[in-house]
Amino acid sequence: MEKLFYGRVPIAAAGSLYYFTRNSLLQRIIYQLKYRNHPPTGLWLGRLLGQQLKESKRFQHVTVILPVPLHPRKARQRGYNQSLIIAQGIAEVCGWEILDQVLHRTVFTATQTHRNRENRMLNLQQAFTADSNALGHHRHVLLIDDVITTGATLEACALALQQAASISVSIATVGCTPPR
Repeated sequence: MEKLFYGRVPIAAAGSLYYFTRNSLLQRIIYQLKYRNHPPTGLWLGRLLGQQLKESKRFQHVTVILPVPLHPRKARQRGYNQSLIIAQGIAEVCGWEILDQVLHRTVFTATQTHRNRENRMLNLQQAFTADSNALGHHRHVLLIDDVITTGATLEACALALQQAASISVSIATVGCTPPR
């Protein structure tokens, strides 16, 4: 997963729990979380991911979790941010603090699901801002999202964070699409 970001944005560590493929069990589970109003699924996935992160030496310097934010309009539609729910499961296992007011999605974008990498990046330009004051003393953050495909969303978040503050960014997701 780290190779996905080479030459795009500096990442300290990156990892994903499972491969995310079409018509897979994970796709059905994530669908339940995002579109069928089932937050307990996100907590469960977060706990599984948290256990792996806790056991990995690559993430030992993380001090805070930042879930990828939803635009307020999307948050109202869904009723919750699935990345925040996953982060809560991770926090239960790892004991890391969650800061969900550092990153802000300022641009409402249509779903990224059917876009290619280039269109995703264009769609996300300037979509995120970061409040460096809200980071406090934290200098190594863990960005959390449900699934990574091209990395465009997480790249945009990492760039916004690194422009706002001198910090290290690591990334973890529940699922990632297999390398081509």
